[in-house]
Amino acid sequence: MSKSVRALPGKPYPLGAEWDGKGVNFALFSAHAERVELCLFDHKGRRETERIELPEYTDQVWHGYLPDARPGLLYGYRVHGPYDPEYGHRFNPNKLLVDPYAKLLRGSVRWSDSLYGYRMGSPRADLSFDRRDSAPCMPRCVVVDSTYAWGDDRRPETPWDETIIYETHVRGFTIRHPRLPEAYRGRFLGLGSQEVVSHLLSLGVTAVELMPIHAFVDDRRLVNSGLRNYWGYNTLGFFAPEGRYMGDSGIYEFKTMVRRLHDAGVEVLLDVVYNHTCEGDHLGPTLCYRGIDNASYYKQDPQDRRLCLDETGCGNTLDLTHPRVLQMTMDSLRYWVRDMRVDGFRFDLASSLGREARGFDRGSGFFDAVRQDPELAKVKLIAEPWDVAPHGYQLGSFPSGWAEWNDRARDAIRRFWRGDSGQMSELAKRLHGSSDIFEHSGRRPWASVNFAASHDGFTLSDLTAYEERHNLANGEDNRDGHHANFSRNYGVEGPTDDHLVQALRRRQRMNMLAAVFTAQGAPMLLAGDEMGRTQGGNNNAYCQDNETSWLDWSPMDGDERGFFEFVRRLIQLRKRHPALRRRFFMHGFHVSSVTGLRDIEWISPSSQIMTNAEWQDPDRACFGLLLSGNADEGNPDRADRQPDDASALLILFNAEARAVRFRMPEAARIRAWRCLADTARPNEPEGFLEIKPFGSAEIASRSTAIFELVPL
Repeated sequence: MSKSVRALPGKPYPLGAEWDGKGVNFALFSAHAERVELCLFDHKGRRETERIELPEYTDQVWHGYLPDARPGLLYGYRVHGPYDPEYGHRFNPNKLLVDPYAKLLRGSVRWSDSLYGYRMGSPRADLSFDRRDSAPCMPRCVVVDSTYAWGDDRRPETPWDETIIYETHVRGFTIRHPRLPEAYRGRFLGLGSQEVVSHLLSLGVTAVELMPIHAFVDDRRLVNSGLRNYWGYNTLGFFAPEGRYMGDSGIYEFKTMVRRLHDAGVEVLLDVVYNHTCEGDHLGPTLCYRGIDNASYYKQDPQDRRLCLDETGCGNTLDLTHPRVLQMTMDSLRYWVRDMRVDGFRFDLASSLGREARGFDRGSGFFDAVRQDPELAKVKLIAEPWDVAPHGYQLGSFPSGWAEWNDRARDAIRRFWRGDSGQMSELAKRLHGSSDIFEHSGRRPWASVNFAASHDGFTLSDLTAYEERHNLANGEDNRDGHHANFSRNYGVEGPTDDHLVQALRRRQRMNMLAAVFTAQGAPMLLAGDEMGRTQGGNNNAYCQDNETSWLDWSPMDGDERGFFEFVRRLIQLRKRHPALRRRFFMHGFHVSSVTGLRDIEWISPSSQIMTNAEWQDPDRACFGLLLSGNADEGNPDRADRQPDDASALLILFNAEARAVRFRMPEAARIRAWRCLADTARPNEPEGFLEIKPFGSAEIASRSTAIFELVPL
């Protein structure tokens, strides 16, 4: 290994390895390091060929410039400084470190005791010091040329009120697709293929929300058990795409996927994990941030700086109150928007991102930085509004401009259709867009992202087939995963040949999705739920990179094909009827000058306005939602405008174990109520049933029926 190469001073910004067409500038933040060595490797990454000390230190950034360096160069860092865990410092130059700003990694972490800064098994634990070289077990950073021929690519810029989100996993969604070339399966190119895009368009979704695609690490415990971190919430690098989702063309494959989805009018949202990293607690490995500047990157326990402050349940918490850590997060977000052209982000454990010295603060440095950033003003921002720290549940507390995963809507939908008593008023609030939670600070109904199932928990099908979690394959004695799923198996735990049970399960799946797609807010569908995907009762399949999690693309039988078509019908119905996607909250204050109907009314089976006593009756689980007028009603800036069209929808929900007869409401200039969809008769075409005003419709047990007004 040579040390003959010297770097020119270079510049402290931008951070990372930046090729300018003539050479490469390297810049690395570390406030407490004493010196930094840039390590270069041969083209195969096997041999370290140079160690070059970065010559300059400006504003806590170590930097240097190599005039002859080119894209494709493989590199890493060794950082010298104090090894003093009791003061939060864990420098160990024997450990090769990943550049936090690396835009591409080659290879993966290969677990070995050499990856730890201390001697594994020492009686002094992490107070000991390990001198073994970790380079043979570490991935290499790659200098990239970021140019790409985007051509006439344009962001779809779908308005929030027209957005329909499809949560999916790059690998699991495509790995078993029979019409994809082998090289495309499980990769970005597969997700951007015509075969997959056609499926998305046939459903009618407008955005894919991709589970983590930032470079991540398979936990050592999982690897030793023959498992993998399938979900990917274990980030190593916030700029580099995960290598297992790419072929030889690297980041160009991600960009090609985005361009093809954009061509189809589909937005790309990324599930991002800026709350913690893969390095775990104080006994975790030294792979990147810990060895570069542990005391700056991670929050330390104020009572014992040797320990990480764990607000995430993952061993550590990134300290976004530190200006350089906040800068890295913002630089990463801007990179994915500007260079990779993604359309938005879903932030994992987002409450931790807003934690200041006194707890969660919607005016935190992170939220303020996002609010003022011109690049991020273009994209969608979605919070998972909780973490595991005290007062971590913050649903409704995020700033205006943000949407939030609404678990209260999820649970209300599940509990109402499961048959729990006293759930009518709770479901009604969620169908209303959860105005009791979100109607403040100028927030709109779309602040509520509504769903019945997500990656975290049972699939929609498993919600109707299992009452207990079945997670033994995860190797944690079935202790992991949610214990409260609000599911029901309808008499048989798991698969059954009983056609009556199968039919009821399908109807309940339709009912839950009918609630999702008729609720105000932004609906989200879990990938594969439209095809009856099951995980065999595993409600925490984070480590199941196998057929438990992968979508089965084999042809659907007649019943499941009918279910798929019903899901399509729900989505198209939502798109056709603006009353289902209001831009403002409704409160029944606006009355149509044409029909005399209010913009929103809640009615009983007798066609009367629901009374408080009826809402609170624990033995009742049947009500109607009447929506009328156009999507602009309720706009405070248009207070003088009266609803002047004759459109109206009537949605009847019956979770009771008996059929209920509903009297159809009267309105001016109305000829009839026309049935658009009925979960008890899902194969019937639109309009198969018309009922005159004051006539009645029998709503079958455990079913939803949707009617539209037919004007004179």
